[in-house]
Amino acid sequence: MISASLETPVGALSVTERDGAIVRLDWSAAATGRSALLDRAVAQLRAYFAGELTEFDLPLHVEGSDFQKAVCEAMQAIPFGETRTYGEIAKDLGAPPQPVGNACGGNPIPVIIPCHRVLSATGLGGFSGQGGVETKVALLKHEGAAGLLI
Repeated sequence: MISASLETPVGALSVTERDGAIVRLDWSAAATGRSALLDRAVAQLRAYFAGELTEFDLPLHVEGSDFQKAVCEAMQAIPFGETRTYGEIAKDLGAPPQPVGNACGGNPIPVIIPCHRVLSATGLGGFSGQGGVETKVALLKHEGAAGLLI
């Protein structure tokens, strides 16, 4: 596995590649190598934070259970600037909302797989990335979804 990092408005991010797919994004400045895919991922993240990209086009591999993968697919289907609730995703998957929330919290590729776009029925819900809910709010504001927070 190799990683590349970049500075963003929500802190230093590190994106990790294994076997030709992005497998992780976390809040760190860890860089261990370069590849065409990592260069593309960093370029897309920069474009996203510059307001020039609304949809990532990268090969992703989510490690986890079939349920974790299904929740990540559901999150990827949420358009830029829009949100869904844990309950809405749970209904689509035929599951209770709490496991959906747990799967969102276990998202290994946040920002690219937009778990920040998933809210609770009564508020923001959580966010497992660095900065917690404040980072979630910053990402939603960046996408123009801040009106949903007021």
